[in-house]
Amino acid sequence: MTQTKRYGLSKAERLHGGAVDALFLHSKSGVVHPYRYVFKRRAATPEDGAAVSVLFVVPKRNIKRAVGRNLLKRRTREAYRLAKHPLVEAAESKGLHVDIGLIYNTKEILDYKTVSDAVGSILEKIMGRL
Repeated sequence: MTQTKRYGLSKAERLHGGAVDALFLHSKSGVVHPYRYVFKRRAATPEDGAAVSVLFVVPKRNIKRAVGRNLLKRRTREAYRLAKHPLVEAAESKGLHVDIGLIYNTKEILDYKTVSDAVGSILEKIMGRL
């Protein structure tokens, strides 16, 4: 019996609450244009709803209009949803939970292809460091 891939982004997969503070305090980071990313891995617990939790940030300092910020968050979420499966499988196989923060770090609104390539590259780098 094969499992079908779930392409959604459930509430359990979104980082919220005190986990956000912990992510920025005790994490590893890197840069892949146009993103800065931070991630933290830890042993999975039964309370974890998903193997990977993610946070998307587009600072108002860089993109002034809410329309642009929302557009970039939508593009980033879409790229993540489509590229997350290898990372999720790797984390589950190693018994880890991974928290990820993706921070958009440029003043231009870039096209979906650029965003998608960057998110894919970030997920590959994180998978290599698990």
